[in-house]
Amino acid sequence: MKDEYDFSNAKRGAVASGKGKTRITIMLDDVVIEAARSMAESEGFGYQTVINNTLRQTLLTDKGKTAESDQCTAVANAGHFKEGITACELRSLEKKLSEVLSEIHRVMES
Repeated sequence: MKDEYDFSNAKRGAVASGKGKTRITIMLDDVVIEAARSMAESEGFGYQTVINNTLRQTLLTDKGKTAESDQCTAVANAGHFKEGITACELRSLEKKLSEVLSEIHRVMES
């Protein structure tokens, strides 16, 4: 650690850019958060990114604007994904999360 640091050019505010995003408070089931954290850990993303990408994909899919075979191309062209993740990879993550959630629901109902 340095004895002194130069903060003369420092700026106040958030470290991460918030362009195109809005901070909200949301209540989610513990099992949903744990499933997202588990998936995030195995896939190398933050859990909030996993939740955000899953919600985005679900909302785009529910609108029914593209066929299943065209989704990867159509969604990838939208340019809304975190750098380094393709639409096809996101679709795979969404499928895994859906499977995990289905299993969680099954266990909770037992």
